[in-house]
Amino acid sequence: MRPSSPRPASVQPTGSLPFTVLYRDSRFVVLDKPPGLPVHPGRRGGASVEDWFPLLSRHRNGPWLAHRLDQDTAGCLVVALRKQALVAAQACFASGRARKTYWAIVHGTPAGLSGVVADPLGRVEEAGQWRMQANVKDAQPARTRWRVLGQGRDAAGAPISWLELVLETGRTHQARVHCALIGCPIRGDERYGAPTAGALHLMSRGINLPLDPPVRAMAPPPDHMRRIMAEAGWVVPPANVEKETARCSPIL
Repeated sequence: MRPSSPRPASVQPTGSLPFTVLYRDSRFVVLDKPPGLPVHPGRRGGASVEDWFPLLSRHRNGPWLAHRLDQDTAGCLVVALRKQALVAAQACFASGRARKTYWAIVHGTPAGLSGVVADPLGRVEEAGQWRMQANVKDAQPARTRWRVLGQGRDAAGAPISWLELVLETGRTHQARVHCALIGCPIRGDERYGAPTAGALHLMSRGINLPLDPPVRAMAPPPDHMRRIMAEAGWVVPPANVEKETARCSPIL
């Protein structure tokens, strides 16, 4: 991913961040991105993660997004504070050495307790709308390992599963399409087969970049996922990471 050119902020950044900092050093910040907040400014305006970059670093050589998350996906988002750090992180992602772990609450129960989805994915246009689809022309390799962390029922009595997903590639909507392919669309994901709309129950749970020193962070489930997990009687293990307890002050 090439660095984007600096853009005018769509909102005026204030003295605090609208998200928690999970990890930071002189090279990187890992943010806990809230669901619904885009990483880039959109055509229609509105807030984005990039609007708060001036509070992360005032250096002209950064910050830069090291990767992306969909607007409705919560959790770990890596921001490089300098160009050299960006190049190192991108090499990590491109070589497949970065470990990206996601959690999803899905409809139904998969066949088995673990497995691998390796269907390649490509973008298709239909009636002015686009979506990612498996095994189409010019599809790119995509591989997701999954395992069941819990199975139960939601408040309406419908079967649901709590999945851990390890994305070995980084295709657009990869977790969403691959969950649908095992017959378990992610809750709230009508685009890929969920029966009802609502908040997307998908988060970037953890990130591990094997650099020197390594960058590791783990995010807690957002409120809407935590509520349904409690309904199903699932206990979330404590986060085993250092986490800022207050809003972050500017990093110079």
